Amino acid sequence: MKLKEKLIAVMVFTLAASAAAWGQNEEAEEGVEGLDPAAAAAVLAPPAQEVVVSGALNSVVRVNVTRQGYNFYQPWQKMTPNSRRGLGAVIDGKRVLVTGEMVANATYIELEKADSGAKATAQVVAVDYEANIALLEATAEHSEFLNDMDPLQLDTDVKPGDSIDVWQVEDNGTPVSTSVNVIKVETNSSFLDVASFLVYEATGPIQYRSGSFTVPVVRNGKLVGLLLNYTPKELLSNVLAAPIIQSFLEDLADGDYDGFPELGIRVSQTLDEQFRKYLKLNDDEGGIYVSKVVRGSSAAKAGLQEGDVILEIDGHEIDPRGNFDDPQYGKLALGHLVRGNAKVGQGVQLKVLRDGERQTLDVELVRREPEDYLIPPYMIDRGPKFLIEGGLVFQELTRDYLKLYGDAWATRAPIKFLLALASPDELEDEGLEKIVFLSRVVPTPATVGYEQVNNVRVTRVNGVDIKNITDLAAALEQPQDGNHRIEFGEFPYLIFMDASLSKGINSQLKQRIGTTERLD
Repeated sequence: MKLKEKLIAVMVFTLAASAAAWGQNEEAEEGVEGLDPAAAAAVLAPPAQEVVVSGALNSVVRVNVTRQGYNFYQPWQKMTPNSRRGLGAVIDGKRVLVTGEMVANATYIELEKADSGAKATAQVVAVDYEANIALLEATAEHSEFLNDMDPLQLDTDVKPGDSIDVWQVEDNGTPVSTSVNVIKVETNSSFLDVASFLVYEATGPIQYRSGSFTVPVVRNGKLVGLLLNYTPKELLSNVLAAPIIQSFLEDLADGDYDGFPELGIRVSQTLDEQFRKYLKLNDDEGGIYVSKVVRGSSAAKAGLQEGDVILEIDGHEIDPRGNFDDPQYGKLALGHLVRGNAKVGQGVQLKVLRDGERQTLDVELVRREPEDYLIPPYMIDRGPKFLIEGGLVFQELTRDYLKLYGDAWATRAPIKFLLALASPDELEDEGLEKIVFLSRVVPTPATVGYEQVNNVRVTRVNGVDIKNITDLAAALEQPQDGNHRIEFGEFPYLIFMDASLSKGINSQLKQRIGTTERLD
């Protein structure tokens, strides 16, 4: 084989490894020998400077996960099972830290000692998918599995300019470490796009090793975070910061996890000079404009209003971009003052400008669970609520359903649903708890003529207003004159279905697909 052909073969192998390990989705551009540019960059970049880490195997374990998500198009089905492998950090209490993404929709979790290969089944103690962190422990029958391990302590003092080490383990059990440099600290989202948390952005090449879906990042033998992702093209990695891990563990200390609080606002910058004059902001002050206050949120309960300008949070001045000066990290988004520095039930003080008048608001921090929203922002470890009647497939609307429209779902999904996602207040004022809609129609003798109807909201069934999926189930128990009368908020507005015929079809469908409803 010629030298050029050997190089291409090495590149192809590296591409497969990188894609499996880091899950990058870079846009295709012209690259080396037709390869994706991310893979080419990984090959041609300076090699990672790796060293064998003595003692690392006493503080990390492999985590093997079998997972199976739910199908939001055919809600009675689950997706094809798949597996993930990563490295977890052993901490006090014989427990293991990994990312939340690692265990999302897990059906089986296993701990494995990298040196001996000994294995133990494990379970999730607590998980926060928004912060992307999970805590595991061995099941009762393997309670002594981690007795001989050395727990890692947290290092929360990392700042830009520091060098940190990414720990991995070779297939043969050899622990290796790669040094990367922290170039900035910011708040960012990783697994889910519904909230941002403190992350370290580091630069430096990292080579993929076995079990690297998630790995610990350390400094001087102490845990500074968990690797969230790595972009070979830019040689950039994002690390969930230790202060977030610390807050997560402190919250768990009483055995009851509350989660990270949130203000519940949307904001706009106040950089425009004319806008500032309209708001009556002084030239020497910052301030961020409140464009939306989420109903039921911390901010709403405290009386913050749309049109207010937040000047300070707990004495920290907020600039026109919505940032404040953190003494350790520099500029950070104001959200960190809530998610990084406070707990649910605690209070923060806001200084705001309202109609040219300055005033102070005391805010008690709360957190809304995903199911508290009209359209849940995510559904993990549980499937969508649905009901099939005679071939009509009804669901409660979720963001996961909207994401079936692809990466551009925010513009391609049905506009009426996107508007409801952005501004749910009007529908909630009507008493809606969830949006129940007809997602698709399975062709059956009972659905003849309705095959093309989909994505329409159900308003009434058999004379009953539909506020959630359980209302629908109850209404379908009360047909009118032998028919189901189903009303929608748009075309076709009204359809009828023979109740006796649909009942028989339900029995047949249940035999074929196992279940025709999930109501909780």
